[in-house]
Amino acid sequence: MAAPPVLLLPPPPADAAARRVLIAARFGPGPPPRVERVPGGVPAAGTPALPALRTPGGALLGPGAAALFLSPPRLRGTAPPEAALVRQWVAFAEGIPPPSSLTPPTPCAIPRPSRVPFCPHDPSELLSPDVPVTPPSLCPPPCPCAPPRCPSVPPQVLDAPSRAPFPAVTRWFLGCVRLPEFRAELGDVRLCGGGDPTGPGPGGPGQAEPPPAKSAAQLKKEAKKREKLEKFQQKQEKNRELQVRGAKAKPSRARRELQGLRYETPTPPGCKKDVGGPLPESYSPAYVEAAWYSWWEKEGFFRPECGRSLDTPNPRGVFVMCLPPPNVTGTLHLGHALTVAIQDTLTRWHRMRGLTTLWAPGCDHAGIATQVVVERRLLRSRGVTRHQLGRDAFLGEVWRWKEEKGDRIYQQLRRLGASMDWERACFTMDPKMSRAVTEAFVRLHEQGLIYRSRRIVHWSCTLRSAISDIEKRELGGRTLLRVPGYEEPVEFGVLVAFAYPLEGGEDAEVVVATTRLETMLGDEAVAVHPEDPRYQHLRGRHVLHPFTGRRLPVLHDPFVDPQFGTGAVKITPAHDATDFEVGQRHGLGGATVIGEDGTMVNVPAPFQGMPRFKARSALLETLKERGLFRGVSENPMVVPICSRSKDVLEPRAVPQWFVRCQGLAGAAAAAVRRGDLRLHPASHARTWFSWMDNIRDWCISRQLWWGHRIPAYFVTINDPRVPPGQDEDDRFWVSGRSEDEARAKAAAAFGVPPELVSLRQDEDVLDTWFSSGLFPFSIFGWPDPTPDLERFYPGSLLETGHDILFFWVARMVMLGLALTGRLPFREVYLHAIVRDAHGRKMSKSLGNVIDPLDVIAGVSLQELHQQLESSNLDPAELERAREGQKRDFPEGIPECGTDALRFALCAYTAQGRDINLDVGRVLGYRHFCNKVWNGARFVLRALGEGYRPPPAPQGSGGPRGALAERWVRSRLSRAVQGCGAALGGFDFPGATTAVHGFWVYELCDVYLVRGVLGGDVEAVRDTLLTCLDAGLRLLAPFMPFLAEELWQRLPPRAPPAPPSICLAPFPEPEQFCWQDEEAEATMEFVLGIVRALRSLRAAHGLTRQRPPCFLQCPDPAWGSRARRYRGLLRALGGVGAVRLLGGGEGPPQGCAVAVASDRCTVHLLLKGVVDPPKELSRLGGRREELEKALERLRERRGGPGYAQKVPPHVQEADAAKLTQLESELRNVLEAEELMRKML
Repeated sequence: MAAPPVLLLPPPPADAAARRVLIAARFGPGPPPRVERVPGGVPAAGTPALPALRTPGGALLGPGAAALFLSPPRLRGTAPPEAALVRQWVAFAEGIPPPSSLTPPTPCAIPRPSRVPFCPHDPSELLSPDVPVTPPSLCPPPCPCAPPRCPSVPPQVLDAPSRAPFPAVTRWFLGCVRLPEFRAELGDVRLCGGGDPTGPGPGGPGQAEPPPAKSAAQLKKEAKKREKLEKFQQKQEKNRELQVRGAKAKPSRARRELQGLRYETPTPPGCKKDVGGPLPESYSPAYVEAAWYSWWEKEGFFRPECGRSLDTPNPRGVFVMCLPPPNVTGTLHLGHALTVAIQDTLTRWHRMRGLTTLWAPGCDHAGIATQVVVERRLLRSRGVTRHQLGRDAFLGEVWRWKEEKGDRIYQQLRRLGASMDWERACFTMDPKMSRAVTEAFVRLHEQGLIYRSRRIVHWSCTLRSAISDIEKRELGGRTLLRVPGYEEPVEFGVLVAFAYPLEGGEDAEVVVATTRLETMLGDEAVAVHPEDPRYQHLRGRHVLHPFTGRRLPVLHDPFVDPQFGTGAVKITPAHDATDFEVGQRHGLGGATVIGEDGTMVNVPAPFQGMPRFKARSALLETLKERGLFRGVSENPMVVPICSRSKDVLEPRAVPQWFVRCQGLAGAAAAAVRRGDLRLHPASHARTWFSWMDNIRDWCISRQLWWGHRIPAYFVTINDPRVPPGQDEDDRFWVSGRSEDEARAKAAAAFGVPPELVSLRQDEDVLDTWFSSGLFPFSIFGWPDPTPDLERFYPGSLLETGHDILFFWVARMVMLGLALTGRLPFREVYLHAIVRDAHGRKMSKSLGNVIDPLDVIAGVSLQELHQQLESSNLDPAELERAREGQKRDFPEGIPECGTDALRFALCAYTAQGRDINLDVGRVLGYRHFCNKVWNGARFVLRALGEGYRPPPAPQGSGGPRGALAERWVRSRLSRAVQGCGAALGGFDFPGATTAVHGFWVYELCDVYLVRGVLGGDVEAVRDTLLTCLDAGLRLLAPFMPFLAEELWQRLPPRAPPAPPSICLAPFPEPEQFCWQDEEAEATMEFVLGIVRALRSLRAAHGLTRQRPPCFLQCPDPAWGSRARRYRGLLRALGGVGAVRLLGGGEGPPQGCAVAVASDRCTVHLLLKGVVDPPKELSRLGGRREELEKALERLRERRGGPGYAQKVPPHVQEADAAKLTQLESELRNVLEAEELMRKML
């Protein structure tokens, strides 16, 4: 590790310059500097004035440079103009005389920087552009207004008269001195003369005339204001003290209500959790999810070898899936959480079904993202660039960073319960994987599928590299976009028309239109459609370029759309893919006019060296001056954006490496058409065919250092008889697994001895998607014929987001077919994209980004705000994001736990392409966990200590028991059948509905509520255990922690059960074949009566009262059933006596009535139970609430544009809400009518 910098300071007390450097060091991200005091405060000869900083590289920096070096990059300015302004403020501050020599201030005594300072939203941005960088220094003793510790910057900045024109300075200062970094160096500080930025300071020079005497009322009012202000300041001071001490924010009400106990039994990692004690009274995610994962992993439950030999074929089959490798730079986000929830559910399900199961993890080296992160880190911590370090040293730094941070994403995946075989985890830069990449490149190059050529690529001028050409933004018309390196937004989505004069001196012209005016400096021709009658006279003619004077031919080519613009288009072969092909057809030149850094090159003055978009504006003005401008019109267009740098990508003709894709794509499309490769949902097949049938060659080279260096070598023959080659000429490039192999290839190709061959390896690296495309077989050791490759390739399934169907899935299929001759997997399941509850894309600027770990562990609103403040949002975006968080999470996000989040994400996948995630629904599944917990506690208590279960679950072959037992076993068997069939068809909502419905609406709300220990006790106990055991195994793929915690406490059956529910057999329909149509029909009749009774109780506010009820059944057979199950009706319906009314017999007066079904009408006796006047008052209030809610909802649904503007899922929710409100209002009206009759 590099030594920290050394800060040389004078002896105490520290002056303003020393304080500024110390404060900057506290903001810095790196290790704090080592402080050395210089005796006497006199620096050595030839060194800068103190304070000074000696960097690890040996440089000695003065006070201003030291502050800049120690501060984080975001405080130095985000662009060259901003950085220059920061340095201007530093220089200004360093030129101020020390406090002891200050004289009374005079306006403009010291020149200020040209731009007026403003108040940054985040006051920690000490060195931000437009903000004075000088830290406060002590007020001079002569200042009569100064308290004992009244610091201020020099009076020209912070005394009241001088700061009056700049109120933002005061706000900035007050914000800064509240931060811990400032307080640690300065203590408690205040402004001289108070905090009023607009008036003169009291007692200071330039004081205004004394104000007139105030009345008693005014004085009293001011006294009250001062008292309120003092209380507010005391409260603020207390909050600041808590922050300085590192006190945690008080949990929100939502968090306090749900925070449960923690598992505190000492359990070493890898040891089994202690489940010997009693179950806690309530469910706590933190308690349940503790300690299990490390035991699962240590015991090897996730390995395919667990419990079997891989040398013996498994008759149940094999299930293999690889994780889409997350970036090594990444942290967990909801996309990862959704992937893990779906993939781990499938993996655990197949494992429990007895298949040899392997879920292989891996991590991607993420070439661009990782290189950018490490470059910023080096610049921030050591002040060096990668070019100053050199390639080898820089790659060493990247590897060190990877070893330090690379395991973070794996630990977060473990937190989600991902049951992967971690011993097979791979990193795409591991030697095994790198060898596979080299082999793949060499083989494809030898087959002619990889070639080098000068072609159009999308170029990032910020990264100075070719970038994927698929990251695009659609614009509907004129749009202003922020582009890195430009202070002002740049206009896109417009078509600029200008004229080219026709050669020959005549007064004729050809008007062309373009969306990228700056490229006209590289125009090589003008093209028109050969059948356009407007331009038939221009055959063989030329136009003159107004800036270069070159003659440009007028081409007649059928590619031109006569209806677009003027029907005449400019041709710039070096900066447009279509124009490049036109240029090749017509033999045009192709001079590059936009360099790799985005500045204009090979162009006349004054445009040479000008940034491309500034050149655009300058050209427009020059065309207007020369009378060649012909207008601007809006034009919908697609702008390619670099997702890493947010730069607008520039089409440039650059020598690069390409994969010839037409043949590979044809084979991939044919595999789907034949059904060899199945896509789920099937609707994605249309997208697949569209991409495969219209594919372009794939640019696979990137101008980076981090990544797989391309194993290709440029050949130079040291023989004058062989002319030198060009970089873009594929004939002068050879590939090889080693340099010796490449030299032998070159010697054979040119017919010369190897000693005459000089080789230069390409500096570029391969596109990250190239190595990721090899992942399904490279992780198993390809190209070597390893046992794992034989057993686990091809895989069974590829599951990922539909947004990378082309980026990754298609390329895996193409490379798998090309290199192994086999498809890498048989099925592809494409999940949806996660959005917020309102259907918006998650974005930091909207404040709607949800960290899965915050959902799992809970987070307060204040902590959400703090996460925003650590981002790079501008003040307006920050405030908008805060408001979004307040609106969506007013009480923060409660602790929901991993199981609830996983279950919710699986249940959400029915929404098609997008998932609108509502944290409230996740919280609902957390309550579901609590219901399962309480149901299990009830069952375990009912079974008792001495219960010994039968060897196998009891069904139709055992004691049938009473109606309730027969019914619940029948419903369990249907849940087993429904869950298994749904998982087999990738219907995750269907599977979660089957499991959730059985647990909540059948086991807990019916079977456990009715009083389970009546009748045949042993049959009841056996049924209880069967339902709990099978219900937990149904739940295990979705909620592994909760299922394991409860399953481990079940009474053991004989023979011994597996050690973990991970390995327990998943319930199969063949075993749970207990459907009982008669029991279900009878129970449905009973439950219909129960629902009617519960509805009446709810409508009349009955909670503890158990009034009698009367049943009317027209069919005596059904009346007999109702009489038989009166006990069940009393227990489930919450009523007293249940009486069957005979033929012609009516119910007593004062009964509420409800129709349970066509077989039964229910009458609930309310007379003597409720107070009619009081109940009428309650019902009237509820009726008014419902009528207002209905009016608002109907008004919203009837508003203009509702059907077109409101998302479909919101319209569906509104319709359901309307039906619910109307039904409840009808019930209230009926109840009111009954109460009036009872008066």
